[in-house]
Amino acid sequence: MIVEGLEIEWTGHSGFFILDKKKIYIDPFQLVGEREKADIILVTHSHYDHCSIEDLRKIARDGTIIVAPADCQSKIGKIKEKIDLKIMEPGQELVLGEVKIKAIPSYNVGKSFHTKADYWNGYLININGKKVYHSGDSDLIPEMNSLEGDVDIALLPVSGITTMNAQEAMRAAVLIRPKVVIPMHYGNIMGGREDSFKFLDLCDAEGITCKILERK
Repeated sequence: MIVEGLEIEWTGHSGFFILDKKKIYIDPFQLVGEREKADIILVTHSHYDHCSIEDLRKIARDGTIIVAPADCQSKIGKIKEKIDLKIMEPGQELVLGEVKIKAIPSYNVGKSFHTKADYWNGYLININGKKVYHSGDSDLIPEMNSLEGDVDIALLPVSGITTMNAQEAMRAAVLIRPKVVIPMHYGNIMGGREDSFKFLDLCDAEGITCKILERK
């Protein structure tokens, strides 16, 4: 689907494929079918449903750049291809040609699944002037204030339990005010399509454009 001028696919769970001049994957997990090899892969954290070595192997090639937190390094080191691993932690920025990446904190509030001390990432990805924010497995956190009005497409989890639920994700969308918001983190391990539709209705009530993508 073309969203704000970018070709973007939801590959399931928290995974996305963005095609511009570069082929960019985010948190590939349980990929289906034959997939194009990646130029850039962004991994938000080390949990198996986000840093999946099986899926990384499917799309890595010699020269693929993988961006990830430090604790993903041992897993990613099992890839036989000669990838270029870039370690990032929250607050750092990286320029990869026309793609600019900033690591945004991603953590839970009052839950222990994803702690601030883990230094796991969400990502703000600037692709030829279009900014995509993938929050990772985050709750609504104060650091999202810095994104207000600076995001074209926001990718937010809606399943609850280990992330925001639909109501909390709507509040994050209201804070960030992206041009388009897309729900994620449902349908595989926790959460269902009903969570995405609840999120859609909540966003509609707040005047926020929400698109639910079909899994590709």
